[in-house]
Amino acid sequence: MATKVTTVDEYIEGLPPAARERIVKLRALINQTAPQFSEAIKWGSPAFMHPNGVIMLVISAHKTHSNTTFTPSTAKHFTEKLTDFETGKGSLKLPYTADIPDALIREMIEYRIHEFENDGVKWM
Repeated sequence: MATKVTTVDEYIEGLPPAARERIVKLRALINQTAPQFSEAIKWGSPAFMHPNGVIMLVISAHKTHSNTTFTPSTAKHFTEKLTDFETGKGSLKLPYTADIPDALIREMIEYRIHEFENDGVKWM
């Protein structure tokens, strides 16, 4: 029986090299952009929460890509900027072979904070 991951550090430790490198970079980018966020494991993946406990975004590692998942409303706001990416319900698929779009991720984090703090948009 596998041990349940309870921290982001444990999550990262269990990843293969390409996935580990990507998640470490995304984590650093998120923490630089929103140092007020806390971290937790939600649904088996790293989640970043507003100081009042509302989830702002979740990241996850997969075989060939990582996902950065925001609310569907955040993703919809950035529709025109996401045309070069594979997306899902609030998620942005980032292949390990491509660079992280740092500026876009920062902008999405800032928008997510704004939509929560000003419009009351909680998690899905």
